[in-house]
Amino acid sequence: MTLTIIETGLVPEPIRADFADYPDMFRQLISPEAPDLAFETVSVIKGDALPEAASLDAILITGSPAGVYDDEPWIAPLMQFIRDAAAAGIPMVGICFGHQVMAEALGGKVEKSDKGWGIGRHTYDVRTCPDWMNGDCPDRISVPVSHQDQVVALPPGAHVLARSDFAPYAALDYGKTPAISFQCHPEFNADYSAALYTIRKGRPLSETAVDMAIQSLEEPLDNQRLGAWIARFISTRR
Repeated sequence: MTLTIIETGLVPEPIRADFADYPDMFRQLISPEAPDLAFETVSVIKGDALPEAASLDAILITGSPAGVYDDEPWIAPLMQFIRDAAAAGIPMVGICFGHQVMAEALGGKVEKSDKGWGIGRHTYDVRTCPDWMNGDCPDRISVPVSHQDQVVALPPGAHVLARSDFAPYAALDYGKTPAISFQCHPEFNADYSAALYTIRKGRPLSETAVDMAIQSLEEPLDNQRLGAWIARFISTRR
């Protein structure tokens, strides 16, 4: 089985030499939970053409600095790709921008939030415990975030997996469509998150907000739990 990772963003240039790219971050996150899973990358941000969705085993869409409303030439084709994958019953996972573009493509709504930037360790209340969690269903999860856009209306048939006051639609299960998505970044470890926030200190993020966000990363994170969830979801939905 192969997980096709749709790369929609790049590690920022000032720290690119110090960290793996986003597809490799996901390989490192998911591989320990699914050692037989193969990976391939389709980089729409670098100009790769999207494959036929129905030909794939499973799909993961990464984060991006883009918004779903931006005039990037690859966004509209990606939305159609998502709809084609949903129609074909191909398991999909979306992370941050991937979460947003999946929700928008399947009938939800995404906007730039008036709550401002979410950074640091965010904690969410887990609302439901689907079978693919395999009983690994805590009351709360805590994961690094980096976003300003948010899903503000659910796609038809979707329901909330996890929420917070800051992000009421922080994780979604798309019901009969075999898809899940998360606003947080389980692929971002504490070191990468801190580096990302630091290069944004002063613009667009305040020094105080960045310092508080980095300090919050010293608390336990549930990144690996979400990696296990993603691996189990893919394996049970294909």
